[in-house]
Amino acid sequence: MRLLVIGGVAAGLSAASRARRIDPSLEIVVLEKGADISYGACGLPYYLEGRVRDAGQLKVYTPEYFRTERNIAVRTGARVVSISHARREVVLDRAAERVHYDKLVIATGARPRTADFEGAASPQVFTLHTLEDAERLKTYLRDKQPKHALVIGAGYIGLETADALRRNGLAVTVVEQSPDVLGRGDAELTKAVRERLERFRVVLQLNTRVSDLQGYDLAIMATGLRPNVEIAAEAGVQLGPAGAIRVDEHMETNLPGVYAAGDCAEAPHLVTGRPAYIPLGTTANKMGRVAGANAAGRRERFGGIVGTAILNVFGMGVAFSGLSAGQARREGFSPVSARITANSRAGYFDGRPMTVELVADSATRRLLGGSIWGEDGVEGRINVIATALYNRMRVEDLEQLDLAYAPPFATVWDPVVIAAQQLSKMV
Repeated sequence: MRLLVIGGVAAGLSAASRARRIDPSLEIVVLEKGADISYGACGLPYYLEGRVRDAGQLKVYTPEYFRTERNIAVRTGARVVSISHARREVVLDRAAERVHYDKLVIATGARPRTADFEGAASPQVFTLHTLEDAERLKTYLRDKQPKHALVIGAGYIGLETADALRRNGLAVTVVEQSPDVLGRGDAELTKAVRERLERFRVVLQLNTRVSDLQGYDLAIMATGLRPNVEIAAEAGVQLGPAGAIRVDEHMETNLPGVYAAGDCAEAPHLVTGRPAYIPLGTTANKMGRVAGANAAGRRERFGGIVGTAILNVFGMGVAFSGLSAGQARREGFSPVSARITANSRAGYFDGRPMTVELVADSATRRLLGGSIWGEDGVEGRINVIATALYNRMRVEDLEQLDLAYAPPFATVWDPVVIAAQQLSKMV
């Protein structure tokens, strides 16, 4: 039996590898349209900044590794242009070559949304989505030595790219068409990010649309991602409300034996109870594992997501999980929130202030979300909140957690517990 995977990188290679571990007899073929099959996309801003000095450091595996070590055939430069599920075959753009499959995993990923403004197609306008994008941009910075950069979009990539460009000596302006950063609808988080950017002389303009590039000699489009679903939809694969591929808990589409995973697919959001499109590498890897397992004959399920993310803005960690108060209200909850600022660890061990905000439903006391920002200890605390959300914990559960304490690492009352105590008074 042949398992065919369309797309490499996180979801596709996770699916292929998991299927191989389950069934050593499978013939597994991965078709990747690009030249690089496995690289750390989340490290691209740090390569641009210079902290990662060589793009090769971001490459994880080669096709040869998969062939010799995992008995998986990986073909690069193999662009699939159509799927015929009735015939169990895909068509490549190389002389209309046809490749047969018995089971299929679609892991076609996503592409940057492009902004519509004068000059969007000019040579000084870039995206930062692939290794090739990063290398082109790095070359442009070296050869053209631009002075003024415009970053369009204040999401993860936009803010991290602004940081990287500023550290390269450019004057940077970030433009965002919505009133908030990171798509959270969170005024306090937006205020904290703005203050951090201003401290490092980056201009943030909200409620602003770009009409042209006048005054800038470099622009980065970081306006979000669009799932690559066209060939799947043309083959009869159903899409969900967000425009990504609709899958069940086993990552199977409406077509029997056809699975989808990664940035092209929806994922069940455990807080809202509805499918969501939140393309992140951690999610893609987990979805790929489940898709590959089920394509190889297992019956495994993907548990879902709570939308956990973290980024670095000039040394300040910004993290969130679940819903903000505004998002919760739009989802039909009756949210209440509490926000506190406390030290990350004992003051005599250089504890730094961090802000923790928690959101709960006033009707059920169930935790709905949280956000944290500060210079130290953010990553551990947001993972506590994510775990609480994943397990549908109530405020009193979070308040009673038995968290580790020692002066070099934490305070006797952890900031997350302090925030839960404050929230408990309000629900």
